[in-house]
Amino acid sequence: MHSSPSCSPGCSSSCSVSLPLSPLSSNGRGSESVSAEEKREVRNPNTASDPSGMASVLSFYLSYLLLLSLSVCVLVCVSVWSSDWRGGFAWDGSALQFNWHPVLMVSGLLLLYGNGAVLYRVPLTWGQNKLPWKLLHAGLMLLALIFSIVGLCAVFDFHNKKKAPNLYSLHSWIGIAATALFALQWVFGAGVFLLPCAPPRLRGLLKPLHVWMGGGILGLSVAACISGINEKLFFVLKAGPSYSDLPSEAVLGNSLGVLIVAFGLVVMRILSNQNWQRPDPRPEDLVYTPLLQEENE
Repeated sequence: MHSSPSCSPGCSSSCSVSLPLSPLSSNGRGSESVSAEEKREVRNPNTASDPSGMASVLSFYLSYLLLLSLSVCVLVCVSVWSSDWRGGFAWDGSALQFNWHPVLMVSGLLLLYGNGAVLYRVPLTWGQNKLPWKLLHAGLMLLALIFSIVGLCAVFDFHNKKKAPNLYSLHSWIGIAATALFALQWVFGAGVFLLPCAPPRLRGLLKPLHVWMGGGILGLSVAACISGINEKLFFVLKAGPSYSDLPSEAVLGNSLGVLIVAFGLVVMRILSNQNWQRPDPRPEDLVYTPLLQEENE
């Protein structure tokens, strides 16, 4: 039994009552203030109640709409150039087989790659289970890699049948380096970030490298595309109107190069904006999942 404290009426001022201590931290803050701080640490800054957050989300979607528009314009330009100006497509070792090379490389190494890279920045993916978006990211990157490999096979087979040398130009060096790094990036990314066997600490260590390599590969892809366009224009505009006369085909090729550079700049803009990164985990997730594991899964 617990005895209740008793005091005489005449000595109420000197009476001492023992009460249980509240769970204060060493710096004097209670449990409620600690919880509030934790909530502030994981709060999504782009909420509907935050005008600046709404402006940031709106700015993202405008940039994303510009990215999608540039993607369509680039794809249309490279397809029209190969089909209308260069005669179409085939797989018979002729120049028509070569036409697959620019279409597949631009579609895979640039467009699918760039759109897959910004997938995690889309606000609609925030606050949801990350696994489906990881699978979609990996699937888009795998499709981009397949397109790139088939595009390389098209040009290598064309050169071999024409007895032309391979990998002698700066364009070819940059393109093969971008594709090789892309393949390594996908293999290590799938093994570390997709498979459950990788420890969270390893994911945390490799995540910055994975992001940095992704931006570097995109830069190499843009460089390979615009150097390839310039090289192709020099080859096909030898007879008749020269490149220096700026015929219609040269205008189309130069415009395609400008659109590709703009596409790369918009992707890098989206990836470099800290406000458009996927927010931290929710407070209820921190109870069950370590923060490092949640951030890197």
